[in-house]
Amino acid sequence: MHAFDVLGDPVRRRILELLATGEQASGAIGAAIQEEFGISQPAVSQHLKVLRENGFASVRAEGTRRLYAVDAAPLRQVDDWLERFRGFWEQRLDALGTELARGKRERRRTEEVSKDD
Repeated sequence: MHAFDVLGDPVRRRILELLATGEQASGAIGAAIQEEFGISQPAVSQHLKVLRENGFASVRAEGTRRLYAVDAAPLRQVDDWLERFRGFWEQRLDALGTELARGKRERRRTEEVSKDD
């Protein structure tokens, strides 16, 4: 399955967001996803399986618990693909940074003039 097929599903994206905060037990993931999306535990398990089988998540056993974590390798592939498009928004972000700096300088000047009065 292609990385964007895996990430195209909102449930799988949300699971990855949860895992981005650190390793999580499958039960905690299931509870959060069931509450947010109203899907069954078996459906959550299927999404976890897709993430695991496609390399986006790893799992380890700790007693009876299964702990999931993000595996960043496929996300790097997505990042590499996005690289060709970064120029479209980086120019705008650079321009925004310039405008913010200009506004800060202007506020400082205005504050200095007010203090001198």
